[in-house]
Amino acid sequence: MLDTTMRALADPTRREILKALRKGDLAAGEIAARFPMTAASVSHHLAVLKDAGLVKAERNGRSLIYSLESTVFQEFLQEMMELFGTGREP
Repeated sequence: MLDTTMRALADPTRREILKALRKGDLAAGEIAARFPMTAASVSHHLAVLKDAGLVKAERNGRSLIYSLESTVFQEFLQEMMELFGTGREP
């Protein structure tokens, strides 16, 4: 899980998508409108984030609505704290 999450977070566009979703759920088209790239490129970024479990998508009529998946963030932070320690000496 850690490798997939790190790969997903390594890209600045994907981090910007996550920042946008922090403010609330967005349709795929709303996300695409924020970036100067093709809809297919944004779709690829969303797929990487979804595969990493960082976002989830639900169909609402003809739209896909994306939202953050906070459980994976919590697991990722736990793994990072274990990897680097909590900052306390034993």
